[in-house]
Amino acid sequence: MFKYSYASLACALVAGLGSALYAEEESTTLEELVIIANRVPVPMRKIAVSVAVIEEQKIQAHGNISLTDVIRQSTAVGASSNGGAGSLSSLRIRGEEAYRTLVLFDGIKLSDPSGPQVAAPIEHILSTGVGRVEVLRGPQGLSYGADAGGVISISSRLTQPGFSANIDGQTGARGSSQYAASIAAANTAADFTLSVFDFKTTSYNVRASDTVLADKDGYENTSYHGRLGMNVNENLRVELAHRNVAGETEYDACFAATTVYDCDAIFDQEASRVALVYSSSSFSHSLAYSITETDRDDLALGVSAFDSSGELERWEYVGSASSLPCFDLIYGIDLEQEHNGAGAGSRNRDNEGYYLEYLSDFSDNFFLTAGVRRDDNDDFGDHSSYRISSAYLIDFDASLLKLKASYGTGFRAPSLFELAYNSGPFALPPAASTVLQEESSAGFEIGLEYFAGEQLHLELVVFKQEVEDAIFFDLSGFSGYLQDFGSSTSAGLEIIGAYAISDRLQLSANTTYNETERPNGLQRLRRPRQLTNLGLNYRWGGDRLTLNVFYRISTDAIDEQFGTAVELDDFAVLDITGSYKISDNIQLYARLENATDERYQEVRDFISPDRASCVGIKLYF
Repeated sequence: MFKYSYASLACALVAGLGSALYAEEESTTLEELVIIANRVPVPMRKIAVSVAVIEEQKIQAHGNISLTDVIRQSTAVGASSNGGAGSLSSLRIRGEEAYRTLVLFDGIKLSDPSGPQVAAPIEHILSTGVGRVEVLRGPQGLSYGADAGGVISISSRLTQPGFSANIDGQTGARGSSQYAASIAAANTAADFTLSVFDFKTTSYNVRASDTVLADKDGYENTSYHGRLGMNVNENLRVELAHRNVAGETEYDACFAATTVYDCDAIFDQEASRVALVYSSSSFSHSLAYSITETDRDDLALGVSAFDSSGELERWEYVGSASSLPCFDLIYGIDLEQEHNGAGAGSRNRDNEGYYLEYLSDFSDNFFLTAGVRRDDNDDFGDHSSYRISSAYLIDFDASLLKLKASYGTGFRAPSLFELAYNSGPFALPPAASTVLQEESSAGFEIGLEYFAGEQLHLELVVFKQEVEDAIFFDLSGFSGYLQDFGSSTSAGLEIIGAYAISDRLQLSANTTYNETERPNGLQRLRRPRQLTNLGLNYRWGGDRLTLNVFYRISTDAIDEQFGTAVELDDFAVLDITGSYKISDNIQLYARLENATDERYQEVRDFISPDRASCVGIKLYF
């Protein structure tokens, strides 16, 4: 239940709608095609679930090297990090755990079965080479299957006809440097893009409790990502994507007989996908195979203390029929195998999923979707998920009002690591005697959107979602994984605004009020009650000069220390970026992060980055 009083809710509405006179945070074109909501392109005007679209121009305006720092400023997306660059990070959509957020990159599922939960290693995803991000909020078990309590779909930079290339180099505070290069080409027969980048930073001492060495905890990331498409004929296309990420993160307080502060986490992920796509005016079919392999090795004093490996293999088929009388159908099958560990301790699990979704097409202003999914999990049997949604458009000639509502469900099976830990030698009572069961989730949202051409966009969404029997690690007794029997809820309000003051000046804002609660009545950990993001974008001379200001605020979050709740400080962070095109081939840019030098922690004992600056140059060919 909402815990806001009528007075506080009214104040929230006034403040949010006032700040909503700020623009360009999300794409608002009604006819823009969005894929993430239904797995096939659907115009934004027909979509009744909450979607944010971050285009390449906005990604570059933010200027952040970590893609997490860009996505976190989207509506209802909270983030926390164990320190600086490369440190373990989490993205939570509407307050749900990061491992319930599915992350795709050019269709590749980046989930990592080598970790405690099958989550994407977002701390190693850099913004270089990214052309578009779509964020889908709320439980999405229908199209995406188990674990999907929200979806982030990342696409590499789109290719234009002809050949292009660019080189990017930057240097800045904390001994940071990045060198990147990309090439792209396209014609009627084929298109490809390839991005290669290397990032290094000496960083800073991220652990407040590290008074022993007080050393700098650096990070290195060398990655490449490529995509190739070949048009066999006007209907048939072959697509290939491949990425490799190699990262090394220095951190504090690992264990080697005693606690030491000289630790390194070695990370390597290699992922590939091949797809055969057929499309016509009436039908579309996509058959794809992907494999994601992840290896980790944690070193204490230079010696391997713990290593792990995981593999995710996936077949998927997505089809659609669009010439049926008054409706369209979307249907699919996915077969997935998780593999965790090596040797005698390795574990495997298969999951088969089948789904069907109905999309109405009998009206130009009323849209209805309804779908059902069936999953068969090796360890936890059959589960059904579904989603229904509806949107209604009211046209006022010069403006338009969109009413929308949706309800969706999903489930999550305990990860292979969670099961193995509780049955292994390190588990203690009560976790050692706990038989973990699957989690289930459900959520609804009701909202309205107002569009006044391309100049003004306002949106208000009320949501509530809950997870039954959430699994968590016992931070009080460190016994293993336990289950919060009952409902863990997130309920709140999202207010979004976009306003173009002129062709040169645009402003943006989004505010999320989120009241979270565990079955014991306490607030859920690391979920701020309020997240606010403000932005200002100024362009001059046909984008020759751009200036961007981003301000984010987080309030009322808690963490846990030995089973006791501790309050985290509220904080506000100001980032400023700017760029200037000397010519069509040369661009200079600069970035000032945390301009006010705010000191704060998103996770207890881990210091977030202080003020830092960088300068760079891009060469276009």
